[in-house]
Amino acid sequence: MSSEEQISLFDVSGLPASPAPADFDPDLIPTSAKVPIPAGTYSAMEQMAVHCNQCQRCDLGASRTHAVVGRGNLQAPIMIIGEGPGQNEDETGLPFVGRAGQLLEKILESVRLTTEADVYICNMVKCRPPGNRTPTPDETEACRPYLMEQIRMVDPKIILLTGATAVRGVTGDKRGITKIRGQWLEWEGHLCMPILHPAYLLRNPSREPGSPKWQMWQDIQVVRTKLDEIRGVSAPISPQSGD
Repeated sequence: MSSEEQISLFDVSGLPASPAPADFDPDLIPTSAKVPIPAGTYSAMEQMAVHCNQCQRCDLGASRTHAVVGRGNLQAPIMIIGEGPGQNEDETGLPFVGRAGQLLEKILESVRLTTEADVYICNMVKCRPPGNRTPTPDETEACRPYLMEQIRMVDPKIILLTGATAVRGVTGDKRGITKIRGQWLEWEGHLCMPILHPAYLLRNPSREPGSPKWQMWQDIQVVRTKLDEIRGVSAPISPQSGD
């Protein structure tokens, strides 16, 4: 990693550091949601993962098999944030590896994006909610500081927020996902786009114009075009739907 990449990786300009209390003990982070996680607490994702797998900041920790921290390129220009792990993710410790994750990979591949080079994937909460229910506000708030550290460490150019839980949990925007999907939002110096969750696409298989899958195809092309603009390259996208 070059010195410039290291500076980018640990840039906290988008997420201002909050000074830790004088008696701050980082070893207590996994014990209670009342313990803060100041920006800059973790120097590596693996270090944070240790805490996530010990974590009891909310009740979800009592029933997890594995904490699901993330996967992909730790210097990726794109971060995808989902809601929370499902059964497959809980069993493997990796996000988006079930049917929804397989569809997500196809969507990314359709515009020549890969988790090896271009994308880092994680969730709002790191532990599976029982029955795959939506995380509660308390659960989301308890886990949010971990996510803020992930955003700081990866320092993506673009953040894709999959579903309403991710949009609310990161930006605080409470509008419905169907009203704001495909729109660029600026949050803490990052360019964000709400997109439909792949699980929603599985429940709505039509590819007709105006359908959820059609909307996702429009959105992911816009994302690819924006990434190329940021990189200063021009790369036309071939007309394949990928889903």
